[in-house]
Formats: sequence, C-alpha cells, structure tokens
Amino acid sequence: MFATTEIPYGSYWSTPFCKWQGSFSSLNSLEFAAWVARRELAHREIDPKIFDHAVLGTSVPQKHSFYGVPWVMGMLGAGQVSGPTIGQACATGARVLLQAAQEIEAGLSDCSLVMTADRCSNGPHLYYPNPAGPGGTGDHENWVMDNFSCDPLGGHAMLDTAENVAKKHGITTEEQHELVLCRQEQYAQSLANDQAFQKRFMRLPFEVPRSNYKKIQTSIAGDEGIVTSTAEGLASLRPVKPNGSVTFGSQTHPADGNASLIMASSDTAQSLSQDPSIRIRVMGVGAARVGLAHMPEATVPAARAALAQAELDIQQVDVIKSHNPFAVNDILFAREMGIDVSRMNNYGSSLVWGHPQAPTGLRSIIEMIEELVIIGGGFGLFEGCAAGDSAMAVVIQVDNRS
Repeated sequence: MFATTEIPYGSYWSTPFCKWQGSFSSLNSLEFAAWVARRELAHREIDPKIFDHAVLGTSVPQKHSFYGVPWVMGMLGAGQVSGPTIGQACATGARVLLQAAQEIEAGLSDCSLVMTADRCSNGPHLYYPNPAGPGGTGDHENWVMDNFSCDPLGGHAMLDTAENVAKKHGITTEEQHELVLCRQEQYAQSLANDQAFQKRFMRLPFEVPRSNYKKIQTSIAGDEGIVTSTAEGLASLRPVKPNGSVTFGSQTHPADGNASLIMASSDTAQSLSQDPSIRIRVMGVGAARVGLAHMPEATVPAARAALAQAELDIQQVDVIKSHNPFAVNDILFAREMGIDVSRMNNYGSSLVWGHPQAPTGLRSIIEMIEELVIIGGGFGLFEGCAAGDSAMAVVIQVDNRS
C-alpha cells in the first residue's frame, strides 16, 4: 500500500485507440501525447506548473524520443519538470504508475504526471553499424515487426507463447472463440447510451490534429479499426500456425494512442479531484517472469504478488481488468485463480480495442477506476503480460474519503 499517494478522481484521460496505419499513423506519439495532455489539463483548469515530476512510458522509438520527459513536459508547458522515460513493453503502464508512486512516497515529489504513448504504425527501421563485419556491413532491425516475430532468447514469436500455453493447459480454439464473443459484448457496454462510459475519460468525438499540430485534420467517433466477429465467422477461421489453436480472431491487433493520469500526495490530489470525496489509492503491485516462451502464464504470479501486498484474496476483488493480447490469457488466468472468466473486463479490454503497447495497461487501469466508481467503490485488479515472458499487476482501491 502507498499510504500518501493518490490518483485524483477524473485527472486521467485516454485517446481512442486506432488500428495501425489508421488516423494516428502520421503523428509522432510523444508530440501527440503532449498535445493531448495540454488540452486535457486546460479542460480541467490544471496549471502544468503544479507538476514537480513526470514519468513517460513508451516502447517504440520516435524522432527526438532521446529527450524523453524533458521534451514532452516542455511541449505541454511544464518546462520545470524532469523525470525518467521507461519502456517495459506492455507492462509499461503498470511500471510507470509504480515509479511515480514511489517518487511521491519517498518525498521526492508532490505531483507527478504519468504519461504513456506509443505508435505501432510506421515503426522505425534501424541500422546498427559494425565496422568489423564482412565488408563493414552492419545489422538492421524493423523495430515493431521483427520484435513481434522473434524473441532473441528463444527465436520464437509472440504467437508461439500463446500456443505453448494453450497446448500445455488444454485450451481449445472453441474456448478462445467463445471468450472473444464475450469480450465483444462487454466492450459494447462502453458504447451504450452514446458511449457514456468512454466519455467519462475520453473526449469524443475525438479531434485528430495534423502532423504539425496547427489545425485539426479529422474527427473520429471512437476506437478505430475494431473488427466485430460472429460465431459463424470465428468458426470458419483456421489457426494461424499448423496444428495450433490461436486464430486471427482470438488475438488482438497493433494500435496507436496514448493515455495519462496524475498521481499526487493526498492534499494535492484532493485539490485536483473532480470529486474530493472519492479516494483512489494503489494498494499493491506485483511483477513476475515465467519460463521461456510461456508469456501468458506470467500474469498469475504477478497478480498473486499484488494481491499479497494488498493483503487481499481474489474473491475480495470487485473489478478485474487484463491486458489480453490472446484469448488464451484470460482463460488461463480465470482457471488458475478460480474465478468466472466472464466477470473480467467489463466495458472493454485490449483483445478488442487493440495493443499500442505502453498505453494499453494504463487505459485498462483508468477503465477499472471508473467501473469501481460506478459500483460505489471497492478493489480492482489489473494484470497484463509483456515481452520476455513477464507480467505486472496492480491493485487499486476506490473508496469514500469520509
């Protein structure tokens, strides 16, 4: 538990997520995150000068990303702020939350802006010089595609980790497809009543700027590029790998977007909250790593570690959210934790709205907070896997300050 650190209610936001090569594909993800943050802070009448710390989570290099937090904070009008830039693949959202909380708990800062931003579209093509190579020839890498398709420790693709876990635990294609339909129905809840749930933390319709940020290029209604599956359509799909179980319908898609939130000491959080009676605290954090090429399994020990720190049992948790790049993830987690898989991921998950890496977990945490507020408070658990057969988990409590 972090005794002195809170998340001010309503002091967080997310863009819609757009499937790669969509409406955000021409925007530098860090410039875009600063542009969005500047607008969101102005809407909440929060002066950027209040920040004395920031942490940036990003995993796909962009032009000038070497300058990290100082550059991004300077663009949004907080030139007094420095801080770290962190990349832990899809665990980045949980990791940056932890880093900001630790900074405040240590008394090193009072108010931190936690930002996550990535663009899978148009990923960089990198060349690594090697003067000692044959003829002085170096090596090259497509940052996004090559790392999706090859873990350098085992030479396997991300998909292989899901297949290994499905085979080990007897998870069938039919089970995966059934879960996909369930997750789609849950996401539809966020679109009900003119997207009322999403509008709690997302400005819709969303204005998309031109790449020079001087004018608005277009407007989008919400998450872009989502494919709605049917039972018949899923049944017609063959597994991606021969003799496998995972189809294109039971995994997520790469995406672009950003999400941010504020963390602060209790007094400052109350002053920034849209409802000071609501208290939002981080109660536990867990991290784990499992055997090579079994990434989906890592969420279970990570969640158990976070729950242990929060001194909770899974049955005491009111809301569960996950980063589920494969349907396999949620099926395994529910089995191992002894819960009904349908009670996870109300209002949406990355299986449906996509996978921009760093912001993926933070959007889930924001959605979890809002669901907890809707039900009158309680405990929420977020868990998600990441590259390198790792995972992180976070326990959040929402309660009434009085």
